[in-house]
Amino acid sequence: MRRIFVGSLVAMALFGVRPCLAAGVHLGVPGLAWGLPFVGLLTSIAVVPLLAPRLWHRRMGVAAGLWTLVLIVPQAILGGAGVAAAATWHAVLIEYLPFVALLLALFTAGGGILLEGGPWGTPAGNTLLLALGIVLAGVMGTTGVSMVLIHPLLRSNAHRRKRVHLVIFFIILCANAGGITSPLGDPPLYIGFLRGVPFAWPLVHLVVPLLVLAIPLLAVFFCVDSVLSRGEPRPARSNRIRLRGWGNVALVGVVVGCVLAQGVWHPGIWHVFGQAIEIERLLGMLLLFGVAGVSWVATPSEIRRGNLFSWEPMAEVGKLFAAIFITIGPVLLMLSAGRDGPLAALLDLTVDPAGHPHPRAYFWMAGGLAAVLDNAPTYLVFFELAGDDAARLTGEMAPVLRALSMGAVFFGGLTYIGNAPNMMVRSIAAHRGIRMPSFFGYFAWASLLLVPMFFVLAYLLVD
Repeated sequence: MRRIFVGSLVAMALFGVRPCLAAGVHLGVPGLAWGLPFVGLLTSIAVVPLLAPRLWHRRMGVAAGLWTLVLIVPQAILGGAGVAAAATWHAVLIEYLPFVALLLALFTAGGGILLEGGPWGTPAGNTLLLALGIVLAGVMGTTGVSMVLIHPLLRSNAHRRKRVHLVIFFIILCANAGGITSPLGDPPLYIGFLRGVPFAWPLVHLVVPLLVLAIPLLAVFFCVDSVLSRGEPRPARSNRIRLRGWGNVALVGVVVGCVLAQGVWHPGIWHVFGQAIEIERLLGMLLLFGVAGVSWVATPSEIRRGNLFSWEPMAEVGKLFAAIFITIGPVLLMLSAGRDGPLAALLDLTVDPAGHPHPRAYFWMAGGLAAVLDNAPTYLVFFELAGDDAARLTGEMAPVLRALSMGAVFFGGLTYIGNAPNMMVRSIAAHRGIRMPSFFGYFAWASLLLVPMFFVLAYLLVD
């Protein structure tokens, strides 16, 4: 570990630090080497489970903590303990806690909704459930629909040995693509809503791209599921659909209402240990933690047993994303610096020779970064690069905004970290005994399914 600290410190010193304002304190526009802790963390997530799966399962929190220290310790040495503490507190309060509060509320409430019966468990039924998830994702968000529907999908197919494809298609279609029709559906579109994009704009302008992507993938899923179901035991006889846990359905509605309210109600700013935060975000976090508590106390234990509910997936995602949100900070600062920062050469590829944003470049560039970074801040960076003017971006520059939205949402399904629900769904499936692909294995399968569709979208719908 000492070598990692020393190497990181030397590399960061060589790349240098230039002044800027972030997290309310005087920090620096980071050099490229400040991205090493984030790259190291992603490499650990991708590689260590392949080489030492048992060690990773037992010590993933330690590994995440070590990479966090690789960033914080050089920050403290070069900028002072106050700067390092402020940057970390900014990441925790502004980025991580709202994320984990939303995820915890939906994980707890979704795990308390038991959907029994129905035609699921057959190729036609599974395809219908995925289609239903795509539609509902625009209403209750990709995280909400993932936490509610992953349980009936896996439970109804528990009789089968080959189930990995169910989870892969579910992540791509329900945990990502379906959210493109509404600001409630996916964080990038919610960011756009906060910046002035009309609420109905995604539904009007992005439903066609969703259909172009989803209908062929649903057809492919039906064919794959039909082939893989041959020779498998027959599913249990389909019973009348029965939903238990209506109180948790209401709590999911509370969560959706809370997210929407934060976009329209702005009572002011509060300072928490020196960090400014919007009052609506702070109260929203408290409400979401309250929703999780009420759901946990009020839900009958037999409903959670029916869903094989366990806190392990939540704990795994909570540990890893705490480190991700802290170590990703310098990378986002590099992007936010725009064409004056160390990633200028990369960002220059997004404009044509006249300096105007190029829609296809926005689609591929924002999408590629969203697959490995948090897709919400990636969307925000490119939104600002395009002028940060919602009126122009929804008017004469609508092709740019549509390309940006498609890239930020659709590319999220390429990796386990492309969108918040991905790793949670993967963890729930693994907890149920499904041997999920490694980071690279999932990327390979997702690329095989999605990349051809990206070229189709870029050719047909990106000007």
